[in-house]
Amino acid sequence: MATTIIQPGEIEPLAGKAPWLRLPERKTIFARREKRCQALAKDHPLKNYLLFMAGVARAQQESLNGYDKTALPDANRLHICRQQGIPPLAVQNWRRDPSWHEVLRIMIEKVRDTAEPATADSLDRLLAGGGPAFEAMADGLLTGNYAGMDLAAAPLVGAALQVYWVHMATSLGRESFAGSAAPTFCPVCSSPPLASIVHSGGIENGQRYLHCSLCAAEWHMVRVKCSNCQSTKEIAYHGIEGDSGAIKAETCDECQTYLKIMSMERDPDIDPTVDDLATLPLDLLMDQAGFFRCSFSFFLIPAEEVAA
Repeated sequence: MATTIIQPGEIEPLAGKAPWLRLPERKTIFARREKRCQALAKDHPLKNYLLFMAGVARAQQESLNGYDKTALPDANRLHICRQQGIPPLAVQNWRRDPSWHEVLRIMIEKVRDTAEPATADSLDRLLAGGGPAFEAMADGLLTGNYAGMDLAAAPLVGAALQVYWVHMATSLGRESFAGSAAPTFCPVCSSPPLASIVHSGGIENGQRYLHCSLCAAEWHMVRVKCSNCQSTKEIAYHGIEGDSGAIKAETCDECQTYLKIMSMERDPDIDPTVDDLATLPLDLLMDQAGFFRCSFSFFLIPAEEVAA
């Protein structure tokens, strides 16, 4: 189902009234995700996975609440990054502190008993490999090199990395970051977006933000603009007939990609990670239409990419 679109100029003048960057709410980011998983799991085909993800989100929030101090960029690095438009926590060059290993161990302990047998076996193998195995899988997830990856264990590694990056981003605060030279990637950690969110209420009402797949930061991007190639031509919106209309696929004919756009005006309880999983039929529809997904999720890695 295609939707009539408005023109870019009707949205852009409002951008200056809203903050360009939104960092996640540290005390509630994963607790809201847990609640959303539980709400959407009812009568959903992915009920068991959504309930498992609820347990993962609960473990994430608990780990974040108790996260000890870890290495952060110093003032000089932050200054240079701001001057050059470089994300200071970029996954490509930020040396990960081993503190995230303990987060992963604790999370595995908390969710292992509720996992499917095959997943539990994968988590046991990962634990047996220790730090080197953790880092190897983290490298693969963050660089997109999934070949030979144990798919069942990947969500837990991704979840632990999210806790680590959210901890760093919220510890630094918004003033530590500046606009990136690559506006289609996160200005905090340089990761690709998971989805885009149209907010409701206050000065952010109607404003579109790209939501980071790793640190959950959100950065402003005008609507009716491709989040992949930045084209404003031939942008269209597609949804599933008969649903609430809160989540659509924004497609670009220029680069043949799509990104889900989620409206909090239609559903204020939306969580990008959970609602992305819960709307897989929309991904199938876009695949059949010949569009390629330009977003990333630690919890939705295609099996064919792992086998490649």
